Amino acid sequence: MIDEVKSAFRDNKLAIFISIAILFISLILGYILEPQLYAYLNPVVDELTQKVQSGVIKLTFTDIFFNNIKIVFQMFIYGLVFCFSAVILAFNGFFAGYYVATADNLLYTVLLIIPHGIFEFSSCILACSSGLVLFNFLYRFLKTLWKEESDSLKVCLLNSFDASSIKFKQAVILLVIASILMAIAGFVEAYLTLQIAKSIISILS
Repeated sequence: MIDEVKSAFRDNKLAIFISIAILFISLILGYILEPQLYAYLNPVVDELTQKVQSGVIKLTFTDIFFNNIKIVFQMFIYGLVFCFSAVILAFNGFFAGYYVATADNLLYTVLLIIPHGIFEFSSCILACSSGLVLFNFLYRFLKTLWKEESDSLKVCLLNSFDASSIKFKQAVILLVIASILMAIAGFVEAYLTLQIAKSIISILS
């Protein structure tokens, strides 16, 4: 199993590097373009704040995890639609960069993101990568299917899947690791982030 995990990372380094680039570029652009993004993203921030304050969204491990794991699986599934997972990752990067740019206390806001963000951003990168690998699987499957010469549709489908199944397996491996990282991120955000941020602020002040 360990070898399969290593293979999933080694064989899909390009997808992972692309996902890293998408996240960091969108984070930077979200921060820099805050004035231009205000009209589009501020309503999202206001709605999210109201839901937290009204109790619709509770900052418990369960709520945080299920809200974030939904995004992970969206990036995986939407990879089938022309790598749409990259768009989801970019939006989340834009939003995070924008949110930091609008903060009244930049240091405190960053400290409220970093502890769980290390795991959450890593999870999002791997989730996007899994979507890109899933699209690679679909491309290989259809390409092989097109070249199949058997008269039996069942045989064609099975042969095409067998020829490209390694990519499907690797996509699922990356998805599982992304889900584990998101679970860790949810735990840290619910139970540790605020305490860590307050401790660091008290030390610095």
